[in-house]
Amino acid sequence: MEMYNPPHPGKILKEYMGDISVTDMAKHLGVPASELSQILKCKKGISAEMSLRLSKAFETHDELWLKLQNQYDLWQAKNAKDVTYQQIKPVFTAPAYA
Repeated sequence: MEMYNPPHPGKILKEYMGDISVTDMAKHLGVPASELSQILKCKKGISAEMSLRLSKAFETHDELWLKLQNQYDLWQAKNAKDVTYQQIKPVFTAPAYA
């Protein structure tokens, strides 16, 4: 089921972090604070590697963070004002049987 305008995973991550500072969380994850900050500001997406790091830190399923990112990205793409993919026709069509 497609979610209506899903939140950026950075917003969800912010809730998971609670009172943990960006610096402390970045150290715990083994990533630069600037990278984590970009995610929390919704300016950068969750990579596969980051998804694994977050899943270990918060004891979530390995794919949770990637799925959240994918839902967000797909909704953004489908609702972009400059959408040209809707004009694409199928490459192969099913043969008509008599």
